[in-house]
Amino acid sequence: MGGTLDTLDLIDGPAIAERVTMRDAVDAIRDALRGGLEPEADPPRSTVDVRSGQLLLMPSELGGWVGQKLATVAPGNPARGLDRIQAVYVLLDAATLAPVALLDGTELTSLRTPAVSAAALDVVAAPDAASLVVFGTGPQGVRHVAAMRAIRPVDRVRFVGRDPGRAQRAVARVAGPGLDVAVGTAADVADADLVVCATTAREPLFDGALVSDRAAVVAVGSHEPQARELPGDLLARSHVIVESERVALAEAGDVILAIAEGRLSREALIPFSRLFGGPPVPSDRPRVVKTCGMGWQDLAVAPLALADGRRG
Repeated sequence: MGGTLDTLDLIDGPAIAERVTMRDAVDAIRDALRGGLEPEADPPRSTVDVRSGQLLLMPSELGGWVGQKLATVAPGNPARGLDRIQAVYVLLDAATLAPVALLDGTELTSLRTPAVSAAALDVVAAPDAASLVVFGTGPQGVRHVAAMRAIRPVDRVRFVGRDPGRAQRAVARVAGPGLDVAVGTAADVADADLVVCATTAREPLFDGALVSDRAAVVAVGSHEPQARELPGDLLARSHVIVESERVALAEAGDVILAIAEGRLSREALIPFSRLFGGPPVPSDRPRVVKTCGMGWQDLAVAPLALADGRRG
């Protein structure tokens, strides 16, 4: 399996979208975690600052595969009409380390990030959760609607963003029969069963007191220790779930700042390994999921994009 560059599978974004459904990606994340994957053992992400942003190097090994993502974060890209986060992904055979495929890592990231959110919320969100508020009108905000609808009977969506035009375009992208979707405001959080934060915000997006005890919240927008989307008072009264304690304490500003404020203790964090392998998380207060992104998540999904017969 694998070989030289002339035998490498080149899998572009449309091919990934055609071959891998959101439900497929959610199941792959869930199955990896239930199958004994230990996120704490995943190699750390390396971050390299460059003039226009950052390079993120994200290796991992899972099952019969090894993978390496080179992602870029360019804050100035949205003004140019480009994605803020872009990437390429190399999939290798674990036994030979021969390259098998080169994938569009931007599309892979846009798929696996909401799939991770959905896999976690599928464990802790109310079974009848139907109302969703999405902060963020870019690719991640839009894709999270499909992810939430893959796990819950969502029939009402409100997009909240700084740019009214982008918010209206996000609404148009997800509009369809049976879905009440519109531009909303932060006040809509009060009626939400599900809240998704997928923004570049560095300060809290809404008043934490608005969130009901019934709600489940996920924040995916930042991997910087000084940036947060969620207010500390929300984390103080919530069950807080993280991919990995190591990653959360190094990169998750929402968690790090809440701990620094004395609103949250590291002992209260519920890592994915416990979420998927321990007792149920009570529904007596909000459930907050904070993710920063880890290499194993890409690798759990990437092989699904291979041609039939090569995915095992």
